[in-house]
Amino acid sequence: MFIVTLDYIRPLEELDALMAQHVAWLKTHYDDGLFIASGRQVPRKGGVILARSGDRDGLQAVLARDPFVLNGAARTDIMEFVPSMTAPGAEALKSL
Repeated sequence: MFIVTLDYIRPLEELDALMAQHVAWLKTHYDDGLFIASGRQVPRKGGVILARSGDRDGLQAVLARDPFVLNGAARTDIMEFVPSMTAPGAEALKSL
């Protein structure tokens, strides 16, 4: 599994102007099964995406097409990890 963090590097107004495009991009990758969960950081200084494990280079290519990244409004960082323990009901995370 990958944890992707997005760090906003432009004012929030610029991010908000790109939000509809960003959400459409997210939905595309939920539909293709790559993304598991996503949301804003608190406080609002970036975002987080959980992605399935697999091809790190492929994930980097997908992230490069995020409208936030394409427009220089955010940068991304990828961390891969293998869940070895989970809470009851979240066992499926071990196979992602």
